[in-house]
Amino acid sequence: MTKALLGCIADDFTGATDLANMLVRGGMRTVQTIGVPSGAAATGIEADALVVALKSRTTAADEAVAQSLEALEWLRAQGCTQFLFKYCSTFDSTEKGNIGPVADALLDALNDDFTIACPAFPENGRTIFRGNLFVGDVLLNESGMENHPLTPMTDPNLVRVLQRQTKSKVGLIRYDTIAKGAGAVREKIAALRAEGVRLAIADAVSDADLYVLGEACSDLKLITGGSGIALGLPKNFGQLADAAHASDLPKIEGKSVVLAGSASKATNAQVAEWLASKPGFRVEPMALSRGEPVVDQAIAFAKQHGDEPVLIYATSSPDEVKAVQKELGVEKAGHLVEAALASIARGLREAGYAKFVVAGGETSGAVVQALDVRSLRIGPQIDPGVPATQSIGASKQEAPLALALKSGNFGTVDFFAKALKALDGGA
Repeated sequence: MTKALLGCIADDFTGATDLANMLVRGGMRTVQTIGVPSGAAATGIEADALVVALKSRTTAADEAVAQSLEALEWLRAQGCTQFLFKYCSTFDSTEKGNIGPVADALLDALNDDFTIACPAFPENGRTIFRGNLFVGDVLLNESGMENHPLTPMTDPNLVRVLQRQTKSKVGLIRYDTIAKGAGAVREKIAALRAEGVRLAIADAVSDADLYVLGEACSDLKLITGGSGIALGLPKNFGQLADAAHASDLPKIEGKSVVLAGSASKATNAQVAEWLASKPGFRVEPMALSRGEPVVDQAIAFAKQHGDEPVLIYATSSPDEVKAVQKELGVEKAGHLVEAALASIARGLREAGYAKFVVAGGETSGAVVQALDVRSLRIGPQIDPGVPATQSIGASKQEAPLALALKSGNFGTVDFFAKALKALDGGA
């Protein structure tokens, strides 16, 4: 392949596709890898941007750092000249990390002394003002994220949140500076550097702010943020070779299925919308813990419906999730569900299913690993932050799969139906 320009490291699978979607919209031909490849990128793949999808958001901080540095080394070997560390638009993390430790380690590896942190994604209602993160009209800690089972977000002030994760000095690039344009932001970056600030939260309340930040940060070796920050990056690389066709995908034949593991508000609403008129099978964690043949039952349920797509879901209300976690433990409950949905996906692929809509970051990671998907070509957007994708086979004989991998909180209430239509149509 030709040398890529932008190298990206994402801390989960759906976050990676979210980011890749943004880059494709900007005209960059984008390929996403599942984990760090063992060798060079596949021959014949043309890409302006490479996105390495890790599963490092909730691992131990030292493990997240090690994975991220391995990804950085691979991306540098592919010729990338600028790097982006992508995390969730709700800044999912704990006081131990992993955003701060990974950002510090990447800066050290690149021998640089400054980067920004901007998880804003205004199109999906994530905005930052005076360092405080809003989800829609409410602060982060009032959005439901305060109840997240793994990364409860109880403080909306990202300067404070990030400072608790790093020994580096954390600063702020306020909205009034960004409103003055890229030149003013560059001056602020220089001033912050002079003050010894190494990481700076950047305000953003609109897409226009993200374009300003992209231009202002064109000379930084490392940028960190949500997928929104990628809006302003493609222009920094000049005229791209095939921007008009960056999202084109061929049509794929085969049966379709929807798999949902997220317990988010958005996914709960999407599940309810589907079940109001379409078939669904619920995966019960307690039944799994008792050793019941839930996986076989789910596969049989899908087959019984022939060519009609079905929903197989473990999605539950927050109270139900807490009750199961209290009974089984947080880690065991999550592992049981992920492993079951992954096994179901594998069984359905063997039965001829070729199109998979998956809801939930952890679930998506488990499913793509079960399907042995190692890289994805990114196609057109289905909903903000969620593109259609196709697997890139290790050989020409390996039939590709069509996938839509959705972060739990993303998508309109009718997302499942829209995603299936998008995967059916190609581009």
